[in-house]
Amino acid sequence: MNSNADDSGAELLAKPSDAAVSPLSIPRHVAIIMDGNGRWAQGRGLTRTEGHRRGMEAVRAAVETSRELGVSYLTLFSFSSENWSRPPLEIQFLFGLLRLFIQRDLANLHRNGVRVTVIGDRVRLSADIRSLLEQAEKLTCDNTGLRLVIAFNYGARDEITRAVRRLAEDVANGRLTPDAIDEDTIRSRLDTADMPDPDLVIRTSGEMRLSNFLLWQAAYAELVFLPAYWPDFDRAAYLQAVEEYSRRARRFGGIAARRSG
Repeated sequence: MNSNADDSGAELLAKPSDAAVSPLSIPRHVAIIMDGNGRWAQGRGLTRTEGHRRGMEAVRAAVETSRELGVSYLTLFSFSSENWSRPPLEIQFLFGLLRLFIQRDLANLHRNGVRVTVIGDRVRLSADIRSLLEQAEKLTCDNTGLRLVIAFNYGARDEITRAVRRLAEDVANGRLTPDAIDEDTIRSRLDTADMPDPDLVIRTSGEMRLSNFLLWQAAYAELVFLPAYWPDFDRAAYLQAVEEYSRRARRFGGIAARRSG
């Protein structure tokens, strides 16, 4: 974590509105289900694509707030493997937003020490999208600040299926015995193998489900559901979720509570 993030986080936490949040209660890994772009737009008489466009502004705000607070990992559920069922024009627009985000924001992310990682199945993605994702990862791979994880064409069941398939291939080829498979072995085949599990999962729009997002990794995450639609997710909403997280007693299946953070 860079020193700039530490300093600005301390300044933020000193403000009266942030009094409920202490440095010890900042989650290391925050994962967000960005939900409600379409409903936000429809409620204002706008197109669904305009809702997605406004949602990109909320992405930028979430990244900046994460850096300010000293969050180490921010995972954003940007395109689900189930989203292919949406209208083709909407899918095309979403892919265009991804291109635009990388082309416009990547240089700034890199300057700020953000490392970009993409999880999900890339097989179905077009060559130009795969190339852009690889470009973002390669450019920022040595950065040591916030790690921004973009879940694109991602589904947790698909991720686990791909992991199990790789394990089955290893067993079939004699590289692994069935008795050697344990939780750590499975974890090592997941898209998030080199990351800690999320401490806090936030979902906007008032829906209260994970929707096939990080099902393995979120086993002991604290879940916070906010009524605001994603385009309205700002710094205040982020802090509201962190404050709720800081009040939770995390037991991880045991008796003694562990303080959040």
